[in-house]
This record gives sequence, C-alpha cells and structure tokens, in this order.
Amino acid sequence: MTAADQIEHRQDQFHTWGVYGLLVVSVVLAVVASNLMGSAAEWYGAVALVVAAVLLQLWHGPRRGRRTPSRRGTVYYVLRWAISFALTWISPFFGFYAACGYFDSDETIRGAWRQRLGLFATAVVLAGTQAGGLPFRSMIQWPLFGVMLCTNTALLGLTGHIAQQEEQRSRDRAVAITELERTNTALQQALDENAALHAQLLVQAREAGVADERRRLAAEIHDTIAQGLTGIIAQLQVVANAPDLDVARTHLTRASDLARHSLGEARRSVHNLAPVALQDAGLPEALKKTVAEWGAHTGVRAEFTVTGRAEQLHEEVAATLLRIVQEALSNAARHARASRVGVTLSFLGDEVILDIRDDGQGFDPLAVPARTRAGGFGLDGMRARAERIAGSLAVESDPGHGTALSARVPLVRHDP
Repeated sequence: MTAADQIEHRQDQFHTWGVYGLLVVSVVLAVVASNLMGSAAEWYGAVALVVAAVLLQLWHGPRRGRRTPSRRGTVYYVLRWAISFALTWISPFFGFYAACGYFDSDETIRGAWRQRLGLFATAVVLAGTQAGGLPFRSMIQWPLFGVMLCTNTALLGLTGHIAQQEEQRSRDRAVAITELERTNTALQQALDENAALHAQLLVQAREAGVADERRRLAAEIHDTIAQGLTGIIAQLQVVANAPDLDVARTHLTRASDLARHSLGEARRSVHNLAPVALQDAGLPEALKKTVAEWGAHTGVRAEFTVTGRAEQLHEEVAATLLRIVQEALSNAARHARASRVGVTLSFLGDEVILDIRDDGQGFDPLAVPARTRAGGFGLDGMRARAERIAGSLAVESDPGHGTALSARVPLVRHDP
C-alpha cells in the first residue's frame, strides 16, 4: 500500500468511526457535567436523539473510499446537523458531535454554495454551544454568540483558503511531475534513438570502410606493385636485347632492386589491410608503434604524443584514426621530404583530436591532383574516413612551410 493509499484509508476510518467517538465523548461529558437534568422528556429526547444519530451513521455506512458528493450524502449531512442541533439544545457538550460537520461537507454535499451553507449552519450550532448553549438565558449570550459566529466563520474561510491553496499546489506539483515524466520519457527516447543512429552509423562506416580499403589497395597496387612490375618487365626486355654482358648485368640489378621494392610495398599493403596492431593494444600504443616503425623505415625523426586521459575507444573509431595516421605517414614519405614528423593524440571530453604535422615542402590543398580527388585516396580518403564516423578533417599547408592535418572525431568508448 502506497503512502497516498494509507492516508486515504485513515481518512475513511476517521469519517466512519470518528463520528461515533465524538458522539460518545459528548454523551459522557453531558452526563458527567449533569447537564442532562430536568424533565424526563429531556432524558428520553436525548436518548432518542443519540439512538437516531447511531442509526443514521449505520445507514450512511463505512466510507470505503467514497469521496464524491451525492444526494444521499447531502441527506445524511442535513439529518446529522438537525440531530446535533437538537442535542446541543439539550446540552452544549454535544457540540463535539456537531463539529463533525466541519470535516466532510466537501465529500457529502453537492455544490460549492451548498457546502458553504452547510459549514455556516454548523458554525451557528457551535457558536451557540460556545456562547453557553441554546436557548440563551441571558442577554450577554447574544453578543457572545455573534462574536463566536464571526470567529468560526473567519476561521472556516481562512482554513478553506489554505486548503484551496494546498490543493492548487498539489495539482501544480502533479502537473509538473507529469510534465517532467513526459520530458524524461522524450529525453530517453531521444537518447535511445541517438544510440541506435550512432550504432547504425558505425555499421555503415564499417561497411564503407571495406569498400574504401578495396579502393585504397587498388591504388596501392597501381601506384607501387604494378608500376614496379612494369619496370621489371622493361628492364628484362632490355636484358634480352643487350649487346654485351655488362649492360645486361646493369639492367638485371635494376630489375632486382625493383622486385625488392615491389615486394616491400606488397608486404606493407598486406600489413595495412587490417589494423593488427589494435588486436593486442589500444590506439595510443598502436599509434606509437606505427610512428616508431615508420621513422625507423624512412629515417625521418618521428615523435608521438598523447594528451588528456586516454580511454579505450570503439574499434571502428580506433581503426579509423589508425588508418588516417598510416595514410598521412605514407603521403609524408612519398611527397613531403620532411626531416621531422609529429603525431599527437588528444582526448578532450567528448571528442578525440588527431594531429599530424611535418616540416616538409608542403603543398597547395586546392591544387591536389584531380585523380586523387576523384579516386578517393589521399586527403579526400582520410576526410571520408573521418566523416563516416561523424568526424571531420582539416588540412593546413603552404608550399615550403610543411603540412598539418587535424582529424576530430566523437569519443565513442569501447563496448564492454
């Protein structure tokens, strides 16, 4: 049972049994104070009225949660008031029983003005008992009755006003709670939809990444392995038509060098096919190893730095950032002619920032070859990777002043 149900249950018990209790108190006080004296008719009348009050209460029955005014309730209220008025005429101590009219007028009488009339009638009875009891036996009781009636009426008005304010506050609180629940529900739905959309975005990014890897590998094969094989074939053709042994050896050496270079490019492409570095370590460790290996391979001074509190990222986010670094380092090795490269991974609240800087020869971003833009490799390829996970890529470069890349992506934590 909730707290509200408990309060309502106690109110029902009071409205049912409180009337009996006040009636018993009135009878006891009247007998003890010997106010039930006089003729036998008064004694018989008092007993008859008490019995009538009990029967009326039995007729009305237990409340059992009935809070709606009705015609039956109005009849009950009027009959009880009449009995209480007659009893207070015999003894003012029956005013305790008459006070029941203050407690349930709004739950028995239909209509606001009828309820006020019932309360005023109850105030008249109580003012009469407070002035010494009806009928009045001295003139002083009349002004005293007027004062008591005004006082009771004022108190009823003040109490009613306070009750209305409290009821209005309760309604306002209920409306506020309902609105808050509606807002929380809408917010939760928005969060659920956002999580679903983000999950869908990651799935689409994964699927798009597969196609992107195919295009990247196609470009890798075309730009490195295929060109190397073409060179090898050209050198072997020269060997076949060489006039002497020295010329043949020279071209065989060139063909061998081209074959080694192509083999190295093939191995690098296979290594970059899947970010195996992420299988055994997090993104910071994988980037540190990638940058160190690239520096050792190219002979360029390469540094890696982490700022902020490192967190375990979602595998798609980590893979995207690793691919961007690999592509940027590959471009730097091919075109930048840099003596120093710096890679910084920054964790900033709800996003991750990846910066790659070099002191190479730089370039004009607006003059990137059309083949690169159309083919989806290089800068546009890195930008597409970042955008697939709701990120962005900024490029700053100027001929002779190096290049700076900055990728910003949402910080999506690794699924537990």
